[in-house]
Amino acid sequence: MLFQREGQPSGTVRFGTAFAIALVVGALGFTGGIFAGNRTYANGPLLGDSPPEGVDMTPVWKAWRIIDEKFVPAAVATTSIAAASTTDAEQRRVWGMIEGLANSLDDPYTYFMPPAEQKQFSEDMTGAFEGVGMEIAVRDEVLVIVSPLKGTPAERAGLRAGDKILKIDGDDTRGVDITSAVQRIRGPKGSTVTFSIFRDGWSEPKDVQVVRDVINVPIVTTEIKEGVFVIEVASFTANSPGLFRNALREFVDSGTSRLIIDLRGNPGGYLDAAVDMASWFLPSGKIVVVEDYAGHETNITHRSRGYNVFNDNLRMVILVDKGSASASEILALALNSHGKARLIGSPTFGKGSVQELIDITPDTGLKLTVARWLGPNGEHIPHSGIIPDIQVERTEDDIKSDKDPQIDAAIKAVNE
Repeated sequence: MLFQREGQPSGTVRFGTAFAIALVVGALGFTGGIFAGNRTYANGPLLGDSPPEGVDMTPVWKAWRIIDEKFVPAAVATTSIAAASTTDAEQRRVWGMIEGLANSLDDPYTYFMPPAEQKQFSEDMTGAFEGVGMEIAVRDEVLVIVSPLKGTPAERAGLRAGDKILKIDGDDTRGVDITSAVQRIRGPKGSTVTFSIFRDGWSEPKDVQVVRDVINVPIVTTEIKEGVFVIEVASFTANSPGLFRNALREFVDSGTSRLIIDLRGNPGGYLDAAVDMASWFLPSGKIVVVEDYAGHETNITHRSRGYNVFNDNLRMVILVDKGSASASEILALALNSHGKARLIGSPTFGKGSVQELIDITPDTGLKLTVARWLGPNGEHIPHSGIIPDIQVERTEDDIKSDKDPQIDAAIKAVNE
């Protein structure tokens, strides 16, 4: 027997952020309200709170006053500032100050979302939106593609995880933040965006045109390949645990004991989903991941819920690549560290930090890095990514010829 007992997930969903979404692809896990960890942030009046001891805010208010007294728009006919009310203009200055605070942290996963971006984010939580269908991030001050989602315009146009975006519609991306990049990339269905792309192995950048479309974020799919059951998890959403449970039922009904979980190109998502999925394979209490708050808060240890329905007859491999980030890395590392699965593919993205979306006002938010991920062995997920047990690359030629040596290696491994 492969299936020991039937478990039913229980408990509430914890909206822990498990990846840095670019708002080009879909939902980002977050804590509701204005809570971050165990700390509550008060909605005090603007300028009403005293600055931290030793911090001189005089230069800020001096600059504010000088702007009020002296600023004249360079192009009155075209500037939005000239047409806006004084209140609107001052409000934009406040948003700019908060954005500057976030940017000063020099963290690519921390940024401020003013009302328009916050509204767009909320709409993306539905899982359907118009765009190109990829997640982006800033890595070493370069805008990179974490992963194009399967079946989206980005993937159909040939974009790949790890591609560097040098220009968007001819505009240089050097120094661009995620919010600005997203604004350039997003657009209505049928419109076209042109990327200047540089890929490892290329001698020079190439322009890639992508036609935007309605993006429906995929989640879980299944198939049987050469007698091996394959569950592909494309993202970790609030619905993922239930869909994954259904996929496991299909696996059990298939009669095979060989399982491949394909996390390639999965940029992450809800932490709770990763913990729930790991719980199907781990005894109760086993560590899945630890949130390390570096002394700001008490570390939070996420443990298996102990569904643990499979016995030692299970032979499992997890496929990863450089598009596997955050929640994907958490699930892969947990099952690998506890000896439940071997990892095959190429090194993962290396997204080892925790973000929370904190309400600054009812219509703005600050996405802030608040902790780092520690695997079951107590080590941080490395910036360079998790190294698979068996490294197998999938080349451009493989993709063009519809070959997949990574899944071939996984099938061979579970059959050994």
